[in-house]
Amino acid sequence: MNRAASSPYMEWAKTRKRARFDLARSGVPDQPLAALEATLADVEIDGGGGYGWAPLLAALGAHLGRPQDEIVHLPGTSMANFVALAGLLAPGDDVLVERPTYELLVSAARFLGANVVRFDRRFTDGYAVDPSAVSAAMTPRTKLVVLTNLHNPSSARIPDATLHALGSLAREAGARVLVDEVYLEALYETPTPTARRLGPELLVTSSLTKAWGFSGLRCGWIAAEPDLARRFARLNDLFGVVHARPAETLALRALARLPALAPGLRELLAKNRNAFSEFLAGRTDLEAVVPPDGTVVFPRLKHGSSDELCRMLRETYETTVVPGSFFGDDRAFRVALSIPPDDLREGLARLGQALDSLGG
Repeated sequence: MNRAASSPYMEWAKTRKRARFDLARSGVPDQPLAALEATLADVEIDGGGGYGWAPLLAALGAHLGRPQDEIVHLPGTSMANFVALAGLLAPGDDVLVERPTYELLVSAARFLGANVVRFDRRFTDGYAVDPSAVSAAMTPRTKLVVLTNLHNPSSARIPDATLHALGSLAREAGARVLVDEVYLEALYETPTPTARRLGPELLVTSSLTKAWGFSGLRCGWIAAEPDLARRFARLNDLFGVVHARPAETLALRALARLPALAPGLRELLAKNRNAFSEFLAGRTDLEAVVPPDGTVVFPRLKHGSSDELCRMLRETYETTVVPGSFFGDDRAFRVALSIPPDDLREGLARLGQALDSLGG
């Protein structure tokens, strides 16, 4: 059994040298404290504890259009994913995980002693999820199917009909479906069109990080059936125990500010998506699925590995992208659409220069 004790991607992300043009970001620019329009009167340092602060749980429920008793507040999407995996998997259980995907989902499941079985989201299908591929990968030991929606790394969206079909498969197998929805927040709809509404077998995780820029608040959550939510909240007694009180009070303030922030963030991503599409149209060596939403795209070389390209970009052109090997596709690389437009255009120009150099 391969029990990972760390995340190769997170180590790379935390220790890599920052490039002048950072196309390796995954979320929108960090919001300043001023974006909350908060005063010291909005910040508390005591009065927390228990299994969640009721006003924040209610606000998160309203954000998702779900009852408060389905919501578990946790520090970020990664901890939400870990608690969900830990609460549903035992050593030796099979967990089906999409490929390509966010590496930490695979490493966390392996750390918990689960057997990771992969099913493919194919480039040629626009990274769609094929329920028949999921069904074929299931075994009598399957306890969980794990997906990202919007897909990390491509931003492809899973239609409700597909999520319904996956829920039915899980119900027949006595399993559940975990959907990491942190990038779904970039649809900027109210309430978020969460998979949680589609059936009892589906549970979701997310946060205010990638689409909203409130990474420093560490406001993440699980939404699940009430009995599961209670299990996850009590499991967190072994990890986070209680939340930092100022983060809770400021997260409540942030949720109230989301409608005011959404138009500007939507405009930023649309402008950058158009810029990337224009760049892609001028390349004969790249191909990509470019969905209408999301903060990232996942282009790939038509031939060969992207490893040398990623190295050359960083060392010669002061530009960083995320190597596709972290997601399970070494031909590809992830590009941020969430940085300032001028930085994106210059980073793409340098990417073009690196591609031309390799082609030469």
